[in-house]
Amino acid sequence: MNPFRKGRKGGNGPAAGARSREETAPVPADPTALPEERSTGAPQRRGRPAALAEAAVRGARKGRDGVRSALGAIADRIIATAPRIPVRDLATLRAHFPGLTPEELADKLVAGACTGTATVGAGVGAAAMLPAPPAMPAELAAEVAGVASVEIKLIAELHEVYGLRPPGSRTQRATAYLTSWTQERGIDVAKPASLNVALGGQMRRELRQQIMKRTLRNLPNLTPFLVGAAVGAFLNRRDTRKLAEKIRVDLRRRQIPWDTLPDAPAGQSRADDADDADDRAATSRSGSRVDK
Repeated sequence: MNPFRKGRKGGNGPAAGARSREETAPVPADPTALPEERSTGAPQRRGRPAALAEAAVRGARKGRDGVRSALGAIADRIIATAPRIPVRDLATLRAHFPGLTPEELADKLVAGACTGTATVGAGVGAAAMLPAPPAMPAELAAEVAGVASVEIKLIAELHEVYGLRPPGSRTQRATAYLTSWTQERGIDVAKPASLNVALGGQMRRELRQQIMKRTLRNLPNLTPFLVGAAVGAFLNRRDTRKLAEKIRVDLRRRQIPWDTLPDAPAGQSRADDADDADDRAATSRSGSRVDK
């Protein structure tokens, strides 16, 4: 439409109803508008606060997924290590510590475990003498796994001392001891439901929660300049002693005297040897796959 054609009354101005070029030109998009506003016109939150809020939400989601993945990796490592932890039976313990009562023998085991976990904490603290943030998660994971191995061994041998060895194969007993470590309580061998030998979803969640609690408690161990070594040794010794006291309180209630214990089944040692052979075969197969 020509805006300069004559109007109906013969004038030289714009035709009736015609609009000027400025009126019909497309309006440029607001440079401060968000992409969603330019395309849909929907009202959106604008400005730097909204962008920061969205970035914070994305960062929190990514951090949560990373923490969950790390906890799952540590839990899988502890689960894989538990059946390979060497545990001494009652006869071996009495041969190593002759002439002791059950309580005295348990005290010896607790003292040795406290020394072991304190050594692990001091070693990680010494490794963090100079701060290296990229290595801190690996140091914490190594400490949690090392302390868990020492404490699971202690729990297993305390059950031997109090005459409450769980039934089943060595792998099943290791799972029961791992459950005891996760829940910080003794195993009631008279109640099969308390053994919880199946590593189901609930068990894994409890294990991740226990690992998270231990990891948060171990954060002061990363204090630089050898301060973390002293702090780590003290905290690990204290936590191991507290755990041992909780386990021993449960075991004392159901303790079986040594003179009333039946002899170990003849097939028990053969079953343990078979488990050892299976573990060695699995290890050799995994090693051969890695070599290839």
